[in-house]
This record gives sequence, structure tokens and C-alpha cells, in this order.
Amino acid sequence: MSNLRETADLFDKIIKDTGITKYKYTVTNSEKRELNLEAGDFKLFRTVFSNSGSIKVFKDNKIGSASGNDISEEGLKGLASDALAAAESSPEDPAHDIGPKVEPHVFKQGVLEPDIDKFIERIKELLATIEKEYPLVKVFQAVGSYDRWNWFSRNSNGTEFEGYGGQYGVMIEVCASDGENTTGMDGAGVSMINLDTPIIELGDIRNHLADIEKSIKPDTVEGKFDGTVIITPACAADFISMVIGNYISDGVIIDGTSQWLDKVGEQVASDKLTVRLDPFDERINIGERATSNGFLSEAVTLIDKGVLKTHFLSLYAANKTGRPLVKNTGFDLIIEPGDKSYEEILAGVKKGLILGRFSGGSPGTNGEFSGVAKNSFLVEDGKIKNAVAECMISGNLGDVVKNISAISKEQICDGGTVVPYIAVEGIVISGK
Repeated sequence: MSNLRETADLFDKIIKDTGITKYKYTVTNSEKRELNLEAGDFKLFRTVFSNSGSIKVFKDNKIGSASGNDISEEGLKGLASDALAAAESSPEDPAHDIGPKVEPHVFKQGVLEPDIDKFIERIKELLATIEKEYPLVKVFQAVGSYDRWNWFSRNSNGTEFEGYGGQYGVMIEVCASDGENTTGMDGAGVSMINLDTPIIELGDIRNHLADIEKSIKPDTVEGKFDGTVIITPACAADFISMVIGNYISDGVIIDGTSQWLDKVGEQVASDKLTVRLDPFDERINIGERATSNGFLSEAVTLIDKGVLKTHFLSLYAANKTGRPLVKNTGFDLIIEPGDKSYEEILAGVKKGLILGRFSGGSPGTNGEFSGVAKNSFLVEDGKIKNAVAECMISGNLGDVVKNISAISKEQICDGGTVVPYIAVEGIVISGK
């Protein structure tokens, strides 16, 4: 990989020669070593190197941006020229800005020198364990990768950040079959920064494998009812992401459509719910260290025991609305655990679903959602009855977080998020 500091010095000269005085940019080198297996056989092992560059130019309260994968001298000249042209033709908006000067920082995270042989052995071990312990599961594809990157960022206020990172990742696509019936495809994945633990024990891989084996002969749900839905961790992360997008993100605060526009400091959810974005949590492999708008990243609590603590606003949105800036542009999601085990929560469900995945369109601005319950199971009298097919769920995101009845002690850590099971009352479940 090339010397990014030299590339950055060259970019600085090009920018000044172009007449640009206010800017921020990032240049990146990355390396991917990828291993593909299909039907149990190794099909591909390759190493791919790539470069990228991006720049934002500010001129007379206007902003222009450009990005590309050529960071040669000619490529950088093109980026600077394109961004300046875009700024000159864009509308004025004084809310556009860059962060103030921050002293130089270098960040190093993860595994920078991989053990590829051990990684391959861990993948082989994973496949062998699936074959032995989950005989009905067929691994359609397994992809293992080691990713390493180096990025360098500067802005015209004198901020300079450099980051180095590396991690392993595994993704599997599976189905299950008993010879007569076959499920649809399902997937599971994790990232890791060491190889100390068998891959099958990480994240929720075992849960996915067990669930898909139990899904070979799904039943249809009869009728329509309000029930308890236990949202699995991966799905719960998706729902909380939708809540953030619908109620506290840039767009809905700027245009005033958020249902939580003036709710900071007020109870908006169950007191069981605490949501943090914490790039420094030890369970997060590669947490954000510097934001895209030029600040050192900070951990932030969005919801504390049901109380909305802040909107999730970028520098532009903060300037536009006069509301507080959040110095965090990643999604290192932590949902705090509850006081009941998953089994205790399950035992308390009279009738409802375990929701493995939600497939539906984006919720409306009022939070209304409707979609198909995928990889899900009917629960009656505290017992899992069967996998379900052709089952719909609907509700309102605001009601979902208000009507949380329990959160599990257990949390699933996949390397990028830490999320428990969340039980919600009153979601509409519709079958045939």
C-alpha cells in the first residue's frame, strides 16, 4: 500500500494550486484477502488492493464534493477540479461547515498482521461442526475475508487524522432440507479481531443454524391478533435503526416531521430501554475514532431508561436547526441488557411470535410499519410451536419502544453491535 502521508501532501498542493481555501478530504488504501467456499469446496482465494479519495470543497456558503478510486496525481487533480465545479454550481447554505482544528491523531485498531493459516483452519472447523451438529443444514456458500485499511484525513482548519485497522469476517448462506422439504436461504455473519474462539460460538450463528433446521415444515398462522413479539437481536438492531432514522436523524429534525422533535428530556420509550452508540466499548471490534465532519468521536447515549437524551445530528443539521451536535457518525450500537433471561421472557408469552427478520418497506414519517415476518416462530403458552409462513406484522415504531415488556440479560455481540432480545406487546400479527 502506498504512503498516504505523501499522497496527502501532494493533494494539499493540488488543492492550493486550484485556489480552494476551505476543504476537507480523505484518502484511503485497503487490502482484502478473500476466501470463498461453495458446497464445501474452496473455490477462490484472492487478494485485492484498492485506493479511494474523497473531497468536500466549501466556497461562498456553497459545497461541492467528489470521490473516486484514482489517487494518482492526475486523479487527485480531477477530484479537486470536480469538487470545485460542483461547489460553484450549488445553492448557498451557510449551515455547511467543517469542524474546528483538532491536534493530529493516529488510530490503530484490530489485527494488522493476520494469521491466514489459522483463519482457514477456523473456517474448516466451522463447516465441519455444522455438518456434524446440524445435519439438516446445507451450507450454500461461506465467505471468509481479512480486511486491512489505512486512511488519512485533513481539513483546512489544520485537523489531521490517520487510521489503521484490520479484522477478520465470516459470512455463511445456508438452507435446511430433510430430503422432501427445503427452506429458503438464510445468512449469518460475524467479524473478529482474534481467532481465539471457534467461529460457530460467535454472534448468533448457532441460533441461526438451529432455527433454520426447525423451519423445514412451517405452518400458516390463522387469523389476526395482537400479540407479544420477541425481537431477536439482529432484528432488534434493525428496528432501533429505524427508530433513529424516523425520529431523531438529520432529515426529520431539519424538516420538522419528527414525532420526537421537541421531546428531548422526555420519556419516549419504556424505562427498560437504553440505547448507546459507543465506539470505545471493548466488544466493538473497530469503533469509529473520528467523525466524517472532523471531530474526535465520542460515545453518546441516545435514550436513557426511556428518556430521549439527544437528537442524532451531524454538524450540518446542528448548524441548520440550532440544536446540539453529536460527535458520532458511526453506528456502534449498544442496547443495554434487561433483568430477565431469554427463557424467562419466552415462558411469559401467552401468544405471539419470535421475530427473526422483518421484510417491509420504510416506515412512514408517523412510524407506521407493515411487513412480512421472516425466520419466525409462533409462541403459545410460553412454548415455541412451529415456524410460520405467510405471516405479517404491523404497528408503529413509537409504540414498539413504548410497549417493551422485557429485555433479556443475554446480549449478542457480532463485532459491530451488542444487542439483547426485546419483547414488545401489542404488535398486530396477521395470518391467513
